[in-house]
Amino acid sequence: MNILKATKRSITSSGKVNKLRSEGFIPAILYGGKKNNLSISLKKLHLQDLVRTETFMSEVVDLEIDGNTEKVLPKDIAYDPVSDEPLHIDFMRIVKGSRLILEIPVKFINSEKSPGLKKGGVLNIVRRKVQLKCPAENIPNEIVVDLDNTEINSSLKISSVKLPENVIPTITERDFVIATVAAPTILVEPEKTEETAAEEEVPAEDATEDTTTTEGDKDKTIKPSDDKAKVMSGDKGKSAKPSDDKAKAVSDNKGKPADKEKEIKKK
Repeated sequence: MNILKATKRSITSSGKVNKLRSEGFIPAILYGGKKNNLSISLKKLHLQDLVRTETFMSEVVDLEIDGNTEKVLPKDIAYDPVSDEPLHIDFMRIVKGSRLILEIPVKFINSEKSPGLKKGGVLNIVRRKVQLKCPAENIPNEIVVDLDNTEINSSLKISSVKLPENVIPTITERDFVIATVAAPTILVEPEKTEETAAEEEVPAEDATEDTTTTEGDKDKTIKPSDDKAKVMSGDKGKSAKPSDDKAKAVSDNKGKPADKEKEIKKK
């Protein structure tokens, strides 16, 4: 059991309380029972780690105030919205014979002995805290849930949990579930059908058709150039003929003067 040391404080104004916080103290109040409410302060250094635990709000602590010890239970904590540091704590006195309603945290043990978890199952936690009605002298720090021999699809209910004497859940009309061992979830990729495969092949066929048409267009563009070449070669042939006729005429004219000279000599 934790022991916290506190001192009485007479400071009540907000300015002086803020100064108290700046000096490393947390203001608090103690109430309950037949005694009067008491304003106290505690060192922040002794509380900063303790208030972060899950069991702090359900664990009975011994509060020592100027040499006198009382059993108290933390009931409320106010936090700074920016720094998330505790600003104020309410403590309630524990009176013998009284019964308290508290939210007790759940602890799971023997997960390595669960066949369902070994097969790949998942522990699905439904309730991390369970509200119980407890006597002031017998407040449990936690509820222990044993996972030994739990298979897949098994449910862990409140009836399977062993509670301390005279400790009962506030929900009594039904046997509620605390956790389950769920089957593993596996994402299976859907198989491709013939239709989807055909749809995927269509773009490739379209691409080949486009290439053939472009090649055909290239052939069509090449043909006119061939025709032009033929026309140019034909024109060259036609233009070459007149030159041949001129050559023949020249050769004929060269031969005629020689014949005239022969005729003169004969005479």
